[in-house]
Amino acid sequence: MACDKGFSCTYMLLEPKDVGFFDLIHILFSNNLERRRFVDSSEETEDDFERRWLIFLSIVVQKVLQFVAKPMATIGWGIEMCLNLISSNQSLVGLILDFLRGKVIIPEKDSRMFLSFIGHLDKRVELDKNIKHGDGRYNAALSMMASKISYENTFYIRTTVQENWKMEFLGSYDFWNDYQEKATTQAFMLRDRSDDHDTIVVAFRGTEPFDADAWCSDFDISWYQLEGVGRIHGGFMKALGLQKNVGWPEPEEVKQDDSRPALAYYAIRDMLKKLLLENAKAKFILTGHSLGGALAILFPAVLTFHKGKDSDLLLERLEGVYIFGQPRVGDKDFGQYMEKKMIEHNIKYFRFVYGNDMVPRLPYDDKALMFKHFGTCLYYNRQYEVQVVPEEPNKNYFSPKGVIPMTMNAFGELIRSFTIPDRFGPDYKEGPLFKMFRLMGLVMPGAAAHCPQDYVNATRLGSSHVFIQPKRYLCN
Repeated sequence: MACDKGFSCTYMLLEPKDVGFFDLIHILFSNNLERRRFVDSSEETEDDFERRWLIFLSIVVQKVLQFVAKPMATIGWGIEMCLNLISSNQSLVGLILDFLRGKVIIPEKDSRMFLSFIGHLDKRVELDKNIKHGDGRYNAALSMMASKISYENTFYIRTTVQENWKMEFLGSYDFWNDYQEKATTQAFMLRDRSDDHDTIVVAFRGTEPFDADAWCSDFDISWYQLEGVGRIHGGFMKALGLQKNVGWPEPEEVKQDDSRPALAYYAIRDMLKKLLLENAKAKFILTGHSLGGALAILFPAVLTFHKGKDSDLLLERLEGVYIFGQPRVGDKDFGQYMEKKMIEHNIKYFRFVYGNDMVPRLPYDDKALMFKHFGTCLYYNRQYEVQVVPEEPNKNYFSPKGVIPMTMNAFGELIRSFTIPDRFGPDYKEGPLFKMFRLMGLVMPGAAAHCPQDYVNATRLGSSHVFIQPKRYLCN
């Protein structure tokens, strides 16, 4: 592969484009990696069958996703258009009546009224008026809402930030992925400023349901091992801005190619530096849901790789990292490295996990994949009661012992979807689409739990005491 790995000491990279059927099958029976065109590894052999099996699965899933990318996008467009047709015309009955009158309102995809599929699961726009700046929950609640609207179009985000939240919209961006050779990473920035605080929020978008490229980043189990740092998930590093032939060069060495969008890490870093220098009291927050959470925690990790006053400035002004439903991003060594750096720079890191959300339990924490969580895990149960724990229960999700308890919990969540407005008010009402997801949770517990709805509820209804002096854990 045309890729210089000199920045890492060991690595294992997968490239689905180069795979042949018989070549792929051979990996299940042969430990020789050098002969596999779709594997580029610093090791010549892999004797562990379980790891070869996971390589096989990762390649198959990515290949299938690449094959169905256009149909997925088309189906997603159709579903979103139907949902927005119904909402724009008030209801399904309203849509039929408007059609008969010849007055159907056709939604525009880039308008401030057009919602993504994720947005239709939870249509809340307003911040919780009971959570003011100074409340321990404030940054978490703002971060989650920013993570939620990061799935929407630029016009929708701008309108929400400026008109509903009365904050400054700084921009919404599409960033380049050097390995996928297209702009597949998204983020937006806002500024929450008043007389007593000045906080910049960077929100990375998570995996959209019909975005095959984002799913490929999730399922790419490639990894790089950096000297003194540990192994890091390759798919997430590529999405953040890893450069194919040079890795993570110092920012001053990077030359922007004006014919394509910028790389996420370097562009956001430059924007933050400029904004922070405008006000000595300004700070910033990193946040994201799902894949966005993985990118948010990797951003300060890459900052620590680079030396100089600019990196020191950003690390000094980083107020906190608030992550929701984040998958694992590295091994135990990487976790220990990040724990040390967060203590050194006094960075708050809160990893939110709701119930049986399956995404924080992936990739597996086992001897084959070796991925580990680290930092403060805030685990919320079905009643939105929070515990500070070293690791969420049932850490690898797929467990025969967990099937019955998870199914019972999913049934409880389905019942709660009908009763929660009576207990907490109309802001917590769940729509019919999300109730359908709750119903699906009886078949696959943990799928509905990954949606933003429960994370928004957790930040609003959960206790604020966990944000005062959080414990720090490195998960074993």
